[in-house]
Amino acid sequence: MTRHIRHAALFCALLLVALLVNAARVQVLHAEAYQANPANRRDVISRYQQPRGDILVGGRPVTGSRDTGEHLRYERTYRDGPLYAPVTGFASQEYGTTLLERTEDGLLSGATPLLAPLPLWNEFTRSRNAGGHVVTTIDPAAQRAAYEGLRSRKGAVAAIEPSTGRVLALVSVPSYDPALLSGNGRTAREAWARLNADPDRPMLNRAVQRTYPPGSTFKVVTAAAALDAGVVEGLDKPTDSPDPYTLPGTTTRLIDGSKGCKDATVREAFVRSCNTVFAKLGVSTGVAKMRATAERFGFNDMDVRIPFRVAPSTFDTSVDRAQLALSSIGQYNTRATPLQMAMVAAAVGAGGQVREPYLVERTTRAGGGTVSTAGSRPVRRAMDPATAMRMRELMRGVVEKGTGKKAAIPGAVVGGKTGTAQHGLGNSGTPYAWFISWAQGREDIEAKVAVAVVVEDAAANRREISGGGTAAPIARAVMEAVLK
Repeated sequence: MTRHIRHAALFCALLLVALLVNAARVQVLHAEAYQANPANRRDVISRYQQPRGDILVGGRPVTGSRDTGEHLRYERTYRDGPLYAPVTGFASQEYGTTLLERTEDGLLSGATPLLAPLPLWNEFTRSRNAGGHVVTTIDPAAQRAAYEGLRSRKGAVAAIEPSTGRVLALVSVPSYDPALLSGNGRTAREAWARLNADPDRPMLNRAVQRTYPPGSTFKVVTAAAALDAGVVEGLDKPTDSPDPYTLPGTTTRLIDGSKGCKDATVREAFVRSCNTVFAKLGVSTGVAKMRATAERFGFNDMDVRIPFRVAPSTFDTSVDRAQLALSSIGQYNTRATPLQMAMVAAAVGAGGQVREPYLVERTTRAGGGTVSTAGSRPVRRAMDPATAMRMRELMRGVVEKGTGKKAAIPGAVVGGKTGTAQHGLGNSGTPYAWFISWAQGREDIEAKVAVAVVVEDAAANRREISGGGTAAPIARAVMEAVLK
């Protein structure tokens, strides 16, 4: 009898060992596979069992959470959704996350270990911390001024603080309400289908995810490169530029839209936006020096993040002299995001220095304790300080007596550059209207804001599109909002 009991006990012990081994196999060796299995709903249910942390603008949350009482309990809400969509993105139970909702998802959902009271605490307790908050750099007055300035026009605005790199405004129009996508029912699916079918692509963040030919606004880069290279010795010396200008190695003639460009000085050519002068300056400077200057401004950087990814702005270096001439006036393969062109303006306003742009000032726990801060940003020099001083003169001239007069602000120092960028097959598309600028108050020691505005507006009359007439007033409104 005792022998049978021993055998039974041994068999039970073996079963217990087998059970423990299988549990270890499931929980250790195959944990990731089970976790990733679409049939496993535990993580999803846990994720939506508590409110999501908030994204803050100007100290106030522009997001929230709504208790639906359903299996996936909390659903994301948005205040002024279309206004802040290019900043927040969306957080959807059905379609995932984008923009800040994506890059800061671990903190907002409470999943990041940084929120745990002790290391490995959540692994032992199987708990999830309350979601943290994301404090942005956005200036609510500047954001609204940019959004209302564009109104129904298709385009984008980016504004940054030159001395720090803080992103003050990020607007894209047409926009959408992220709240439409928050749930997982028919309403969200219908909204998703409608937004993706819209030819105007309202979910595209034009300020950072789309690049445009920058047109004449790129002449800021070309002028800086020519000045740094010594190709231009003074702003008021004739440039020996013909009008029209025959592109090197071709019979193609480049002409100007304004008079007085033949043999114009750099100062005159900048105010009048003479294509012939700057195309010739770009060729004289050479592709190597043009590339070096463009890259110091931020072009050809494939890894710009604010913290979500920004589309690379490009300056093509595999060009012949004729293509270089066109590239130097912001055409051919030269492409830029509005954020990149705001960085160009900021470099002039900041005395030649460029700071990496950033959108998140700090992150906090639900109770307010700081998790992380932006800290000091890396800085690089885009041009010599003497060149920056000359560029400030040139950009001020555009606003004071050139095509950028509509950007002038009483009591402030403003510099700008207009641009009208051709695009489409045979340049048949309605030109993009550009304006980039910087501004500082009379008593300020440095520029407080730099802005880039691009207006696509395919429905507009082609003759009415101009950087000075269409984009400059929008930039002025944004700059005024920051200076106040």
